[in-house]
Amino acid sequence: MRTTEGEMLWEIKNTGKECKTWYRIYGDLKSGIRPLLVVHGGPGVTSDYLVSLSDLTVEKAIPVVIYDQVGNGLSTHFPEMMGDVSFWTEELFLDELNRLLDHLGIIGDYDLFGHSWGGMLGARHASRRPRGLKRLILMSTPASGALWIEAQTKLRKTLPEAVQETFERCEREGKTSSKEYQEVSMLYYSQYLCTINPMPESLQKSFEWMGKDPTVYLTLNGSPSGTYVPGPLKDYTLLDDLNKITVPTLLMNGWKDQVTDKCVYPLFQQIPRVRWIQFPESSHMAQLEEHERRSWFGILGREAGLDVITSNSAAKAITVSRTNWVRQRLYIKIHSPIFVLGFPPPNSLVIYYLNAHYAILSFSALFAWPFVC
Repeated sequence: MRTTEGEMLWEIKNTGKECKTWYRIYGDLKSGIRPLLVVHGGPGVTSDYLVSLSDLTVEKAIPVVIYDQVGNGLSTHFPEMMGDVSFWTEELFLDELNRLLDHLGIIGDYDLFGHSWGGMLGARHASRRPRGLKRLILMSTPASGALWIEAQTKLRKTLPEAVQETFERCEREGKTSSKEYQEVSMLYYSQYLCTINPMPESLQKSFEWMGKDPTVYLTLNGSPSGTYVPGPLKDYTLLDDLNKITVPTLLMNGWKDQVTDKCVYPLFQQIPRVRWIQFPESSHMAQLEEHERRSWFGILGREAGLDVITSNSAAKAITVSRTNWVRQRLYIKIHSPIFVLGFPPPNSLVIYYLNAHYAILSFSALFAWPFVC
């Protein structure tokens, strides 16, 4: 597989600060196949934990681009800007994204994959209707900081009482950098961030980078733990812009994800052309968890009969799910040799068994096959 690394030199608006953004290209951007730009989460980690998406290049010849956002990994760091919320803004990262698309020569035709914080950036980017964006994939992406915080509060209550007390005491006493706080945070992460033990090397590497320079994360999150968000991200929201996204959009989250169904649902409800897939054996890192367990899940494209999902009976159920149900969940799970299309409403479970079409697809097929909305 052809791999190319490079750096984009640019100047941050209104600051005079020059910086570089590191990127890696898998495959050939001049192949004529639409590339996928991958936007990592955090904010404050690196692209390492998403390298497995390069499987797309191996299996489908789709060019994949990953990059480290400014302040992270192999891109320019600004530790002197710790705590400066006027510098570390959403617009900084969106400007970087646009510049990179232009620098790579793909601004006229590309798909975008965003994970967690990267999905928040991707959704905002898409809401501005860039001419070259053709499809949007939002994985484990919350619709707002408020929904994220509500989810973390509820999920922490599932932990042992002693663990909950340690969280609360350390936060109350300002000891979120203490060893005991880190220990309970890791316990939480083992259930709702990544359930693989030991943690995959690629994910460890991303966290190690953040440990070396936590400037971005501490400034925007406000604490070293994703379960406690006193920083600017607590007020972040996509809710007013979701209906402006016009491209076909694929939503994904895990059954035990930090980004719970309630976090994802506004995206499903408000984005006009959307599908939602849930990975039942994953938390926040389905691209690692399902991949390593060799579970096979996928969404079929037009060639493989996605029309069965938009048949009259299923379409009616989807319409109801988007307008009337209290606890909405739309997911596609492959149980070879049949599909299970599940819509669990509040008090009952309705499952449609669609056996007209079936296939076993790898995780990468989620992105390699076109999806119809």
